[in-house]
Amino acid sequence: MNETPQQFAKKHPAYNLGYYISLFGAAVILLWIGIFKFTPTEAGAIKPLVENHFLTFFVYKILSVQAVSNAIGTIEIIIALLLVFSVKFAFLKRYAAIGMIITFLVTLSYLFTTPGVWKVVDGIPITDFFIVKDIMLLGFGLMLFQNNKK
Repeated sequence: MNETPQQFAKKHPAYNLGYYISLFGAAVILLWIGIFKFTPTEAGAIKPLVENHFLTFFVYKILSVQAVSNAIGTIEIIIALLLVFSVKFAFLKRYAAIGMIITFLVTLSYLFTTPGVWKVVDGIPITDFFIVKDIMLLGFGLMLFQNNKK
């Protein structure tokens, strides 16, 4: 039997709880990291990622290190706000999802374009784990994009 997401949610209250925890959790992460992008520490930290990527390598020829970081932070804050406001205005969810998908595909691709991002520690390949969280956020963005009814 095909149930709508609303019918499923009524029968499974943990689904609703999980959905809203994921939505607000993603919003908090994006807002927090977006705000941090306005600091010189984070601007310097993301520079190697941005300058070694085939889609973003040129931006430092146009803008300063801080301006690039500010722009990225602004995008992250906008996506966070879209997520929060999508609770009241469902049509915003699709825009938040598109922003999340693009953002997290790009950030995850930094794992393959940035020299030295992978290290081997005690025989186990590791990376900067702050990027790895983006796997889950990409998945949630894909879910939001697909499920436009909630």
